[in-house]
Amino acid sequence: MSQYARLSSEDAHQMLLDQPVNIVDIRDADSFQLAHITEAVHLDNTGMQSFINDTNQDIPLIVCCYHGNMSQSAGAYLAEKGFAEVYSLDGGFAEWASRFPDDCEPD
Repeated sequence: MSQYARLSSEDAHQMLLDQPVNIVDIRDADSFQLAHITEAVHLDNTGMQSFINDTNQDIPLIVCCYHGNMSQSAGAYLAEKGFAEVYSLDGGFAEWASRFPDDCEPD
């Protein structure tokens, strides 16, 4: 996959149950600290290059933002940087938290 794909929260949830997946949350640090998808890591511009260098790019990557809009451009960027399988989470954290509240945690 040389580009990102959009992924529903239900499909993302199932993917997390079925296989190893990396999840990045690109919301602001305060929002991430308040609550995020379990196992997600916060990613911003200051840590981007380290993330690209240090992360196994063969493992699927899900990009999460507030509502699923900004994650599309971030997903496209990460796909261009060599990640093999990149997904933008449709509905973002807002939808995830409403559907899977037990799979959210504070920092």
